[in-house]
Amino acid sequence: MPLQIGITGGIGSGKSTVARIFGVLGIPVYDADSRAKWLMHHDQILKTQIIQAFGTQSYTVEGELNRVYLAKQAFGNPDQVRQLNNLVHPRVGDDYTQWTVRHAGFPYVLKEAALLFEAGSYQALDKILVVSAPLALRMQRVLRRDRHRTQEDVAGIICRQMDEEES
Repeated sequence: MPLQIGITGGIGSGKSTVARIFGVLGIPVYDADSRAKWLMHHDQILKTQIIQAFGTQSYTVEGELNRVYLAKQAFGNPDQVRQLNNLVHPRVGDDYTQWTVRHAGFPYVLKEAALLFEAGSYQALDKILVVSAPLALRMQRVLRRDRHRTQEDVAGIICRQMDEEES
């Protein structure tokens, strides 16, 4: 098995940029956030679990994830967020394990995840890279990147994430 290295950091810290640099250098990078979204759309086990926990409105008639509905159900309520994470994180963990096996020929692989510590997945990794940036710069980056977010939205996300000194 290759050495497994995690890349984490708060929203807007630059972790995705660091991960892309490694990718350009030919190092396999597992993007946990993108895979979680993909799994929520395509993994039948996860879809069934989400429907059971949050209702049939979690998916459209066409079978697409109803992100607006799910966000309204979960993100105003810490217990609901925890419940959603308890469904998604184990499926991402299984997916990552399979991905790592497929990349066994590499000396090391990277796992990029915003919630590496919060989800507990750091425990399966050999090393962790924490990317950080000043709060004002992080805020500026996210507002420029995510035009749909307000300053209050970003501040709320930052408050819910682990403090950089704790990582």
